[in-house]
Amino acid sequence: MQTLVEELPDNRVRLEVEVPSGDVQHAIDHAASDLAVSLKIPGFRKGKVPMQVLLARVGKERLYADAVESHIGGWFRNAAVRENVRPIAQPEYEYELPESRDESFRFTATVAVQPRPEVADWKELEVPRAEPEVPEQLIDQELEALRETAAALIPVEGRPAQEGDTIVVDLIQNGQSERDYVVELGSQRLLPEIEAGLMGMSVGETKQISYGDGDTVEATLREIKEKELPELDDELARAASEFDSLAELRTDIETRLREQLEDAVESEFRTAALGALVRESKVQLSPELVRQRASGLLRELLESLERRGLGFDNFLALTNQTAEQVEERIVAQAAGSIAGELVLEAIADDLGVEVSDEEIAEILREQGEDQETIEKVLASEVANQVRQDLRLRKALDQVVADVKPISVELAQARDKLWTPEQEKAPGDTKLWTPSSKEPAV
Repeated sequence: MQTLVEELPDNRVRLEVEVPSGDVQHAIDHAASDLAVSLKIPGFRKGKVPMQVLLARVGKERLYADAVESHIGGWFRNAAVRENVRPIAQPEYEYELPESRDESFRFTATVAVQPRPEVADWKELEVPRAEPEVPEQLIDQELEALRETAAALIPVEGRPAQEGDTIVVDLIQNGQSERDYVVELGSQRLLPEIEAGLMGMSVGETKQISYGDGDTVEATLREIKEKELPELDDELARAASEFDSLAELRTDIETRLREQLEDAVESEFRTAALGALVRESKVQLSPELVRQRASGLLRELLESLERRGLGFDNFLALTNQTAEQVEERIVAQAAGSIAGELVLEAIADDLGVEVSDEEIAEILREQGEDQETIEKVLASEVANQVRQDLRLRKALDQVVADVKPISVELAQARDKLWTPEQEKAPGDTKLWTPSSKEPAV
């Protein structure tokens, strides 16, 4: 599908789109199938009307008109996505019906689009960046976890079960039994009521434990074992790792934690840099774009809850939120993500950022995709989305490289200082959101 984009005054564009003949044929066949089902033609069952009979009954113009009208919206959306056009209203179409199913189809679409943002000079921005420091207690926690995994389980005599013990228990409910079930008390593998009921039991003891809405389970405790932690020394290092000494093991843990912290710091810095740039830029968001993005985010949330077997009302209760608060948060998230994309798109355009097929292929190889899959992706619409994502990533790379990092302490100190800008009314903010009464100026 080939598309030409012409910019018009007043934030409008005109797309000239050429649809390949194969797509035209698919649209005509689809329209014919729909008409064959809806029409009653003597001598033929619904949906079994031959094309020639259908054309004789309804005419080629009616069939081709139905084909175009039912598919032109999808063709337009695909072209808009591919050309990074963000419509904020329904397009106005101009076209002539194709003469035959074997030729391509051309149409124009004129539509209002999201205004281009005025991007601030990011090279003057100061953005807080943390220094990745590994606290000693994190290293100690890693070593303690290693001791836990290397611990021996020693049978316990003369005392009841307590948190941290590993027990062997028989569980019987409604004639169904789980014999010799091994669990560590406090690991949260059991329901809280059942785990609490097992605490304090002695070997050989049997009791009924209530849980939930009047349900019970019979538990018989067979064994109690406690962990015997090894000494934190060179011997443990040799037994539980590839290192010969505790010092080497400790250094390796610190190095690994530092790499993780550096990745986290870099991610936070990139987010902070983009957030600062959006705040300093003039971005006027279309309410319709925000509504569409928010609807998608809400749909994803509901689908995620459904996969986990959790209803929306239960989610609200567990998170101590109201439906209005969730909606407000999702709308703010949608507005923020669109604003960031618009700013990065403008930067990518200004910098002339391009992404080749080979760059897309390399990303897919890094993700473990084989050559056949890579070729399919490059030949599909998915490649356009990957290309756009990489363009925005490159644009953000440039922003991150150019902003001025400052310490978190300095940023916090400045936040405490009063400045005239802090007196600005909410309507004066440059980042417009759907809750604003006026667009950003």
